Amino acid sequence: MRQFRVMTSSVAVIGAGPGGLVAARWLLSQGFEPTIFEQAPTLGGQWAGLDGHSGVWPGMHANSSRTVTAFSDLEHQGGDVYLSSHEVLEYLHRYAEMFGLASRIRLGTRADLIDRDGVGWRVVHDGTIENFERIVLATGRFHAPVIPAVAGIESFCGPAGAISTYHYRDGSRYRGKRVLVAGSAVSALEIASDIAESGAARVVVTQRRQRYVLPKFAAGVPSDHLIHTRYGALAAEALAPAEIDRQLKEIVIEAAGSPEQYGAPSPDPSLFTAGVTLSQDYLPLVADGRIIVRPWMTGVARATVTFADGAAEEFDGIVFGTGFGLSLPYLSADIQAILDLDAVHMDADRYTFHPDLPGLAFMGMWDQSGGYFVPLELQARWIAYTWGGAAAPTSDRDQRLAIDAYRASRRASQKTRMNLAAIAFARAAGVEPRLDNWPQLRRALLFGPLAPSCFRLEGPDALPDAPERFAYEAAVFGAVTSNEMTERESDYWSAVQAASR
Repeated sequence: MRQFRVMTSSVAVIGAGPGGLVAARWLLSQGFEPTIFEQAPTLGGQWAGLDGHSGVWPGMHANSSRTVTAFSDLEHQGGDVYLSSHEVLEYLHRYAEMFGLASRIRLGTRADLIDRDGVGWRVVHDGTIENFERIVLATGRFHAPVIPAVAGIESFCGPAGAISTYHYRDGSRYRGKRVLVAGSAVSALEIASDIAESGAARVVVTQRRQRYVLPKFAAGVPSDHLIHTRYGALAAEALAPAEIDRQLKEIVIEAAGSPEQYGAPSPDPSLFTAGVTLSQDYLPLVADGRIIVRPWMTGVARATVTFADGAAEEFDGIVFGTGFGLSLPYLSADIQAILDLDAVHMDADRYTFHPDLPGLAFMGMWDQSGGYFVPLELQARWIAYTWGGAAAPTSDRDQRLAIDAYRASRRASQKTRMNLAAIAFARAAGVEPRLDNWPQLRRALLFGPLAPSCFRLEGPDALPDAPERFAYEAAVFGAVTSNEMTERESDYWSAVQAASR
């Protein structure tokens, strides 16, 4: 193999999706020289929509609003409130052009192995070894579909076959057919809706439990402006879990009602136990009888599927929207062992650093509800500031304590919320705005959207126009148009303040 000499301040960024691009942008700002490796023939990651490289289908729209599907340096030029996949991809190309990232991307270059090499790191690709001072892994969390074990599934012989939502491209192949969609997360419900609206003869959704379903809009306001707030992150630190559960459920029920009102099964009274999924059209389609809901499947015999209630039905196709596993096959066995990597978990301080792997950082390797752009940028800033000296590095002891705390709370499904991840990274990067510094934005900072501009108010790389930008973004859909809290907001905030004393 050919080998390259390591360059001072060199960083290999693996992946040219949103995480890799925003990491490279902030590394450049701190004086590093990033080289971006991308196995696909174009940048964009999932948003490139390439079959085999992406689970984004051509007709898909983002499940996070335009306000939070953005980075702090570049605003959208109009477009849909919930952007189409094409609009998101065009935005990423503009972002790469703005920061001169395109010339740093090696397209069609897959990292076959990443390992330590003395005090540095090496990337093996195409029969070549390249050495780098540091590495950022930004290959994404959603490339390894999980297909659950179902008795007899290998015998399924419907003419449309059985696939994962990762390989779904459009509903035309299911027109006039009987389709079973397995799962209750966003990809399952959105694809079930797409198939029903594309002319399928029958659409059945099978799920282990009924989730609450939140529409994309609540009284004209994007739902993520209401549910993924900084207040929610502060409440999670101060209030009992049962009270947070109650408050979130109150917001969801007020926006959408409860699934049984549409003819779906009743979810668990606890929103945390049941879960919540964002989908605009799913419940109305259930109410119209265009989507039928069944309990989980118990067996498959050729084209016939049996369900837990004893019912059996023949299908032409099955689509599994049953989640993704954490897969980093390019990491050496030594590194995987240090991380105690499995299909769900990875030992890392706030999903980013491990004290035994200095010079290695991870981007976007956690599972969450809500959009990723804002927390990805904050994670990128934390990495760049830590390596560049703008933020003090976390001590080995504190990193190990954070990892121990994560291990103590491990669950079979480890999901967080967008606002919790964003605030954690903002604090680590030193850019969480202090309420006392912004009395005119107090309500917006608590109950408005977590727009990227609010994390440019203070700290490293603060922007002079950030206050005006954030005030506009908080008010544009009518969520926060004044600094006067509603009665409910005031009650919620008083409870957090009292619990924090």
